[in-house]
Amino acid sequence: MFEQNSVAQNTSDVKNISTIYVLPLNSLYKQVWQPFIAQWKKNYYVVTYGLKLDGKSDIGDIVCSITKDGGKNWTPPVIIFDHRLHNGSRRYGYANAVLFRPEGQDIIWCYAMRCPLSYRDSEDSELCATYSCDGGLSWIQVELWMDFHSPLITNAGVVPFTEDGIIKYLLPVHRNTIRHDPEGDRKQFVLESTNLLNWKLAGFIPGPPEVWLHEGNIAEEDGPGELKIVMRTAKYYEKKEALDSRRAYSSVSLDNGKTWSMAIEEHALYNTASKAYFGKDKKGRHIYVYNDDKRGVRKGLYYVTKEPGKNWSKPELFYWDNNHNSYPTLLEKEPGIFLSVWDSSDDLKRKRTVIRFGILDLNK
Repeated sequence: MFEQNSVAQNTSDVKNISTIYVLPLNSLYKQVWQPFIAQWKKNYYVVTYGLKLDGKSDIGDIVCSITKDGGKNWTPPVIIFDHRLHNGSRRYGYANAVLFRPEGQDIIWCYAMRCPLSYRDSEDSELCATYSCDGGLSWIQVELWMDFHSPLITNAGVVPFTEDGIIKYLLPVHRNTIRHDPEGDRKQFVLESTNLLNWKLAGFIPGPPEVWLHEGNIAEEDGPGELKIVMRTAKYYEKKEALDSRRAYSSVSLDNGKTWSMAIEEHALYNTASKAYFGKDKKGRHIYVYNDDKRGVRKGLYYVTKEPGKNWSKPELFYWDNNHNSYPTLLEKEPGIFLSVWDSSDDLKRKRTVIRFGILDLNK
């Protein structure tokens, strides 16, 4: 059953909840949004998030906060991408940072999107990157080599895989050029890299013409060599309108992201044009975290899980405390235990004023 949160609930399955950042009153920024987490050491985590400029719909600065005690205390924001700095003759606004730490390497990559500050939104952005070798205390920007030329929107994390003995990486992105170009389109696609600097097109995800597929997360499927992407949905030709079915769509690749099956509806996965998290733990269980509301409300976060070869579970409360919550991102710390971050608020009057952290244990 969906839309369960008409009455406030102050309990949740996420524990050890702490506040990473609260937007000050009378700030230069209008909202905070899109947190992402990486682990540097045992109890040392780095969380990026966006500070949305007043007067812009979804661009601003990217910052990070750090904890060295497992999430109990967090540092003030460290600047990563700053709209005030010139890049040649231009200044950029930034959005939607995602973090990735390659296994066995003392480096954290931060990918985001940037567009000229003169734009009012981020729909025609390009990929940008920076890295840190000191646990997020400082960041060095790099210019990427892009073999695929298209506006794009980042959202989900980098997925490593091995092909012919070579470690490669996939990055799901999408575009929404139809907003400012009547001949534009709305497409979900995937980029590929062998070195995290040079990115090319891996493949597009085909879907029904009436469905806008975007903000997809990639995880391993149950079968060997299978990758699955689960995507946020909306009506293709109607601005931000959720599908009548209110469901996510998915697609499967059997060749490491180069070709994808026709996207189909996931009957058990609720979605009303809001970002959800899809992933898989080391015990083989899939997890899907989502907003259980009508489109644009974004109060409570819920989750469902799926054991290998079985159906999705009944929904459980991820987090709600009589406030607004959205854009969850999870990182598995150890088998079945996820570090979790999301944008939140302190009441129902304002959205996206707080970044929160918590731990979800699927083993209990």
